[in-house]
Amino acid sequence: MICKASPNVATVVRFNIKVFEPTQKDGHPLMNKYLIAGALCLTMSMAASAQEDSMGKLNHRINSAHEVLHALMDTPDKGIPLDIAAKAQCVAVIPSFKKGAFIVGAEYGQGVATCRTAHGWSAPVFIQMEGASFGFQIGGQSTDLVLVGVSHHSLDALLKDKVKLGGDAAVAAGPVGRNSQAATTELANAEFLTYSRSKGLFAGIDLNGDVVHQNTADTNSFYGKDIPYRVILSGRVSTPPSAAHFVRTVNELFRRGRIRESH
Repeated sequence: MICKASPNVATVVRFNIKVFEPTQKDGHPLMNKYLIAGALCLTMSMAASAQEDSMGKLNHRINSAHEVLHALMDTPDKGIPLDIAAKAQCVAVIPSFKKGAFIVGAEYGQGVATCRTAHGWSAPVFIQMEGASFGFQIGGQSTDLVLVGVSHHSLDALLKDKVKLGGDAAVAAGPVGRNSQAATTELANAEFLTYSRSKGLFAGIDLNGDVVHQNTADTNSFYGKDIPYRVILSGRVSTPPSAAHFVRTVNELFRRGRIRESH
């Protein structure tokens, strides 16, 4: 018998089932092996469908993060300054694909992150973020968040199971515009510069006290196996096709910054 899952999930299972069929001496009716096989197929199809739904949600999250970065690049006068982009070591995006998700009284969001390597930008990992600052609402609309890691310690922060912004990692609201004019001590010492987008408008946002967690469950689901964050963010894992556009956009933002910096 052959069981096939949804065409979007590459799962084809062939199996032979030998079902014990008692004789009449046992006093039991013969078991219907096709009924059992059908039940197994149904169970496997349901599992494959659940996997497909999970991948669909993860791909949607990546697409949403990609759209947020594109919007940033389309508004250079009100987006991340190019000299900040040129310094980027890691970029994390938490898009507002969900509204009003709460855990333990704190607002909660999910996103993706990538870090710069010697050979370009890494494949993405999935992250979670919680805290009173995230998703603050203006007219019922939650915000998108972008965190730009501007020091080599940014990668170290993302390799932790969780990192408290302003505690484990210095953080500051990022400047906006083509160039960052104010070279304040706070900006100079920050490991992450943070931005928000609400109703299409970008601004720096203070995320002190918020916490970024690794989302290992979604990361493992996306790659189909347990891969340490260090391995992925160091560039030792190929970027899946469904995430290539997100990584390309991060690279383009960084490239524009380096071009501006060289002039």
